Amino acid sequence: MKRRKFRDLLFKKNFYERLIKLKPDYVEALIQLANIYTSLGNYEKSLQIDLKVAHLSPLNPLSYYNLACDYSLLGDIDKAITNIKIAISLGYKDINYMEKDPDLENLRKDERYKEIKKLMKK
Repeated sequence: MKRRKFRDLLFKKNFYERLIKLKPDYVEALIQLANIYTSLGNYEKSLQIDLKVAHLSPLNPLSYYNLACDYSLLGDIDKAITNIKIAISLGYKDINYMEKDPDLENLRKDERYKEIKKLMKK
């Protein structure tokens, strides 16, 4: 990661962390912070934030899509599959993005991913 991009991410991380201290249930800020942690390679921290987002927005398919990404990055494919299926059942439909999302690379390597693609095409 380039030095300037890294500094920018740290600046944004600090900004969103301060914002969330003031308003802990600010979902949009939590999502941004989770994305920053993922960019910094801190997948465990991203997962903890995304779990909170899913709790605050239990019917939002992107909450579960992001959890699937976290679990995929952490190598927990069973939980990644569970969460991507929840996202699909709640209305997630962007198979083209899912096919190229680098966060789901580990998930796509699993044989069960074929079932997920069939589920999305229904």
